[in-house]
Amino acid sequence: MEKENQLKGSMVTGNPTKALIAFTLPMVGGNLFQQFYNIVDSIIVGNVVGEDALAAVGASTAITMLFVMVAIGTGIGCSVVISQLFGANKLAKMKTAISTALLSILGFSIFLSLLGMLINKGILRLMGTPDNIFDSASAYLQIYFYGFVFLFLYNAFSAIFNALGDSTKPLLFLMFSSVLNIGLDLYFVASLHMGVEGAAWATLISQAISAVLSFGFLMWKLKKMETGSFEKYDKDMLKRMITIAIPTVIQQSIVSVGMLLIQSVVNRFGSTFLAGYTAAIKIDGIAITPMVAVGNAASTYVAQNMGAKKPERIGQGYRICLVMAAGIGLLIAVVLHFSGEQLVGLFMDASTSGEAISIGAQYLSIVSLFYFVMGLMNVSNGILRGAADMRWFLACSLCNLAARVILSYALADATAGLIIMWANPIGWSIGLGIAVFRYFQGGWKKRVLI
Repeated sequence: MEKENQLKGSMVTGNPTKALIAFTLPMVGGNLFQQFYNIVDSIIVGNVVGEDALAAVGASTAITMLFVMVAIGTGIGCSVVISQLFGANKLAKMKTAISTALLSILGFSIFLSLLGMLINKGILRLMGTPDNIFDSASAYLQIYFYGFVFLFLYNAFSAIFNALGDSTKPLLFLMFSSVLNIGLDLYFVASLHMGVEGAAWATLISQAISAVLSFGFLMWKLKKMETGSFEKYDKDMLKRMITIAIPTVIQQSIVSVGMLLIQSVVNRFGSTFLAGYTAAIKIDGIAITPMVAVGNAASTYVAQNMGAKKPERIGQGYRICLVMAAGIGLLIAVVLHFSGEQLVGLFMDASTSGEAISIGAQYLSIVSLFYFVMGLMNVSNGILRGAADMRWFLACSLCNLAARVILSYALADATAGLIIMWANPIGWSIGLGIAVFRYFQGGWKKRVLI
């Protein structure tokens, strides 16, 4: 009988409830801090520079999120293989997977950085970005693209720590990065009056420092694991990771492409609507973060137990994560549904931006009612991803996205933009239905990765 994996961070033995809660809470905290400093960026820019500057950041956000989601998808895709090897206690192969992943991601990020700088203005024009904010949005994006290597590597390091069951280190790095980012925002934007460019530089510098710290701690953690020799780069291992990473990147990218497409619909309604929408999705982003974290925790839990050949533990873990995600979603919904106007008002001057604030508050009052659905969908998708059931995982994401984009384009003008606020809940419901069907159908149990 294979020796049980007793390494710290393993979730293949013991009480699933305790293991999942202990693992999920730091992930939630880390993701909240990440969203927190994104929101502070917008609050500082909106209040110090003005409504147009906030709209410029918003017009850039859909594009930057496309690349951020590619970075996250790449890291998560590789982490599934690493989690399964960790759960199976195949530590030498796990180190090979980590080294292969990091070298591949380094090259990929450099390519995307160059690509981003080339297509910067072209994408903004294609999206119909208003002329009065075009130059600011372009400047913000150009600086953001400079730091792609740090963005990708930091997300890879975080995904690897999570794959090893260590969700505390990413939390600590994000806390540090958040405080640093806020301090740099205040200095560059408020003191030096660098506008949206200052906000972009603050993000780049804080990500770079976090990436360097993450790398150092990861190397220290791996060095403590006695495994003997391992390969620095393995093409076969890369192929295994690509089978997971590509569908995950596609899923994350398609979601962001959908955001780009919806952003182009939002742009039709002018900078006031765009400013309100930008503030709302910033708040929406931090609100859904805990449910996303629970889904990622479910994915790691499933991957470790699939690697350890213990699929019987997965059902209990799934139920625990469903309860956690639904409970968090309902709690956040109560807060946002009744305080949306006050929260959106943090981003702008109420005396001059009343219409924009009302638009953002309306968006939050609608989508917040369905956060529990979004949470259930993320957990169900996480089960499929952790089991490497990538076709169904991708199908859930595609159908979710297709519904949102089609509805927004077809009905935006007829509903004066209201359908944009309802499209997310409809898409979440469709994605949830497909994922739940696949879970109970059971085909995911037959997937073999390592």
